[in-house]
Amino acid sequence: MVSCNFKSLYRNSTSDRFERGNSAFVNPGDSVLVPNPGYPTYTSSSRLCEANIVSYDLDENNNWQPDFEALEKTDLRNVKLMWVNYPNMPTGAKATTGLFEKLVAFGKKHSIVICNDNPYSFILNEEKLSILSVEGAKDCCIEMNSMSKAHNMAGWRMAMLATNAEFIQWILKVKSNVDSGMFRPMMVAAVAALQNTEEWHAEMNQTYAKRRVLAHQIMDELKCTYDKDQVGMFIWARIPEHCKDSGELADKILYDKNVFITPGFIFGDKGIRYIRISLCCPEPVLLEALNRIRS
Repeated sequence: MVSCNFKSLYRNSTSDRFERGNSAFVNPGDSVLVPNPGYPTYTSSSRLCEANIVSYDLDENNNWQPDFEALEKTDLRNVKLMWVNYPNMPTGAKATTGLFEKLVAFGKKHSIVICNDNPYSFILNEEKLSILSVEGAKDCCIEMNSMSKAHNMAGWRMAMLATNAEFIQWILKVKSNVDSGMFRPMMVAAVAALQNTEEWHAEMNQTYAKRRVLAHQIMDELKCTYDKDQVGMFIWARIPEHCKDSGELADKILYDKNVFITPGFIFGDKGIRYIRISLCCPEPVLLEALNRIRS
């Protein structure tokens, strides 16, 4: 281990997959860095651990990456854990080696555990990166992934976590008080799914690519702007200036066209001028939504 005092982070507690990461490293009253916009569960699981939420902004003009200068000006003395998520949801921002190097250096400098949630790594993403590929990352980083997205196993609750051996032992102390293993046939199925070929994943991504074309057409019809290089299974787009906010636009589409599109404010106030379309929707559904909006 590096000289950072990570042993002071341990806590024995319980709850779901995300809270296990929090529970092993956060005591009541400690602080957790949570991205804005970001997956709401990062906030809710941290609150279940009685942690204080310290929000850090992601900005489109900074490629939806953390502003490290702003973070250095933040009071970090009580921060024990930082949630990051690249490839990013909801923005579709890609992971980069440079970003991961900055995150590792930041975590070591401030004795903060960096937890990268990485379930979209295989979806419409040609450059698959892990934060643990950075030298020294295992000293302070955790990476999670899930079979829900990349292997079409949503609801199976099959996931993984990788880090150094000591962190693993702390997390296992929490997990062993939560459950005692998965249903064996599900584990056998997961082992089989891990044998999927590159061709299988390529075919899956072709399906997502076709859906993405329709999602782009919906965004074009709504006069929204977006980055065509987004990765993952969502399209994140900025709403037109004449719209008050994403809630107003989402309501108008819902009540006028009977189409629901996710308003970005649910991911934090930095998403108030954005909407999100999920590529989980099959092509006929996306086409029907496009036709309704056009009408």
